[in-house]
Amino acid sequence: MSERSQHGTVFSTDVPARLDRLPWSRFHWLVCVGLGITWTLDGLEVTLVGSLAPAIHNSPSLALTESQVGLTASAYLLGAVVGALFFGWLTDRLGRKRLFTITVLVYLLASMATGLSWDVWSFTFFRFLTGAGIGGEYSAVNSAIQELIPARRRGATDLAINGTFWLGAMVGAGASLLLLNPAVIDPELGWRLAFLIGGALSVVVIFLRRWIPESPRWLMTHGRNAEAEAIVAQIEREVAAERGPLPPTEYGAIRLRTRGHVSIAEVVQVMFRQYRERSILALTLMACQAFCYNGVFFTYALVLTKFYGVPAQDMGWYMLPFAVGNLLGPLLLGPLFDSVGRRIMITLTYGAAGLLMAATAILFQQEMVSGTMLTLLWTCIFFVASAGASAAYLTVGESFPLEMRAMAIALFYAIGTAAGGVVAPFLFGALIQGGERMDVLWGYMAAAALMLVAAATEWKLGFAAEGQPLESVAAPMGRAD
Repeated sequence: MSERSQHGTVFSTDVPARLDRLPWSRFHWLVCVGLGITWTLDGLEVTLVGSLAPAIHNSPSLALTESQVGLTASAYLLGAVVGALFFGWLTDRLGRKRLFTITVLVYLLASMATGLSWDVWSFTFFRFLTGAGIGGEYSAVNSAIQELIPARRRGATDLAINGTFWLGAMVGAGASLLLLNPAVIDPELGWRLAFLIGGALSVVVIFLRRWIPESPRWLMTHGRNAEAEAIVAQIEREVAAERGPLPPTEYGAIRLRTRGHVSIAEVVQVMFRQYRERSILALTLMACQAFCYNGVFFTYALVLTKFYGVPAQDMGWYMLPFAVGNLLGPLLLGPLFDSVGRRIMITLTYGAAGLLMAATAILFQQEMVSGTMLTLLWTCIFFVASAGASAAYLTVGESFPLEMRAMAIALFYAIGTAAGGVVAPFLFGALIQGGERMDVLWGYMAAAALMLVAAATEWKLGFAAEGQPLESVAAPMGRAD
């Protein structure tokens, strides 16, 4: 039943309550695998570039310097910023499903083109385009996941899915052991095959996503309630056939008013007036983790080569434990973000990572650790940091109304990555190129300090979202009651 108002049609819907009451089922696994594989692809991309950095540096056709390796990493991140903003804007206007198909196609074509690069500028350009596809994925996929997963498991699921970045990192590290082994394949061909194969794998993603519906929450806020009801009813039939009678809903229907697309002016007003503190928190968490991760991880292979003499073909052995720690962190710590709470866990993970990072930086500068020991220390640090970094994306998605969720994720990812991530690989590459441990120490200490700043900001401005419907954490802009 609906009624007319001066602002549009007002209608009641119980779509959010029905989605949140669903028990875990095959449908939710499909969402996790079909959408979450984005992070696996991103991890594969980043690790391949990190592990392949020495081979690309020594490539006869490219011959990149350490600074140019850092520059190409920054180009990838800059592309992610541009892609996030553009595709994020389209995601809120055109829907989640349409955009997470387009963005994976962009990634597929650009990644394969990277393997065909002929000089430093073509390589840099194709890395930019690959980043644009991945950046667009972040907003479309994160918003869809949060809108389809029940509230009681939203935190743990979102962290686990974001953590699968490191499953891709493990695959990338393992692949580099084969593709950079001169006894198996010419390294000049090996690094090119890595990008070609990585792009080709995303064809499977396109197939999986055919079976994932449009977000019913997005449909209802765009006045397409009949379509939303039909999708939820179909999901309920599938889940009931698998799990038996469904439990009752925990809260009632909400009243919404149909409205047009959210303008950029409205987005800015909501972010910086209505939710100013949440905006400060989101920006801080995103920028600080971006600087830390992109500075350390993109250039870690260069550190091992420059200061420890690790051969390029052995780099995967050092990247594998690094990736395992990052993968296990969100998986094992993720449930605590739903039980103990967002504020406490984000503060603890960022704070602990910052303190451990500072101590490790000093040990590195004093030459008190070997390459193997340094890798183990980073593995422990990022076991903790990975959960906090994943929670940054969760925080952004939960902070703002549904009508602008994808744009919010895109905007804060873009600003955070531009402020903290784009400059970091180039800066660390330049510090490493000088060959002085003291220079690298300052880079690591800056990353540690930023993580501590993020921890303090979360403790001051953090808010409770665990177990609550998205519509309760941030009321829809079209809410009529």
